[in-house]
Amino acid sequence: MSRAGAPVGGLLVLIDPVARRLDGESVRIARDVLSAGAAAKICLPNSPEEFARALARRGHRRPVVVGDDRALVRAVGLLHRERALSGLAVSLVPVGPVASLGLARSLGVPLSAVLAARAVLDGATGLRDLLVDEDDGVVLGSLCVLPLRAVPRPAGPSVWSAYRSLVRTIVRPPVSGGAVRRLRVEADGVVIADADRPVESVSVTAREGDGLAEVEVRAGGGGRPLRVRAKTVTVSGGEFRYRADATTTGPVDCRTWTVHPTAWTLTLPR
Repeated sequence: MSRAGAPVGGLLVLIDPVARRLDGESVRIARDVLSAGAAAKICLPNSPEEFARALARRGHRRPVVVGDDRALVRAVGLLHRERALSGLAVSLVPVGPVASLGLARSLGVPLSAVLAARAVLDGATGLRDLLVDEDDGVVLGSLCVLPLRAVPRPAGPSVWSAYRSLVRTIVRPPVSGGAVRRLRVEADGVVIADADRPVESVSVTAREGDGLAEVEVRAGGGGRPLRVRAKTVTVSGGEFRYRADATTTGPVDCRTWTVHPTAWTLTLPR
């Protein structure tokens, strides 16, 4: 990963309301360290809308997010939709329960408020790839697709439930109780898994600036997972949910993710 010194200049410190509520002491430490080392404008948004407005009015200040994984993803997503990520270093001071900081840890950001704030001031910047779906949703680290399972039929159905079952059968072919719905997975247009075999899970991980995502498909019945690298990944063929970074989305019946090479920059310790 290419690295350079963190840019010098003013900071826009966006402190997530959840972080303020859960760990005021870590927030105070982050504010003190950042304010002592740079010209810092402190923003205390109380809603996603206020967060977005403050970020949009950053001017030439460098954004620093004080919060958990969701707050970081929100900031990068807003900047991506603004088409403002190029040449802009984003920083994170992780604050929140450990379970909400898995993305921060995987990206190499220190989970200590002091160390992370110091990295904002004198760390190094690194370019990273970004996964973007067709609705402009972003994935900074990885996503995991889990097919929905069909709901078994209840014992002794009523007349009304029998009618609904008949309607569902007409609209969509029945799936055996508890079975995994079949998914089709394409990598750069090549089918690597199809509806002829159940798929237990699909994971897609953004890399550190090489322009390709790592795709892993685990089929039902065990066996070794299939791993490929690709620029675009499409999952379709049946309803599924997916967990991307810190958020679960769905159900959806089709989604395509495309790698945007070296699309965003993160500040990390030297």
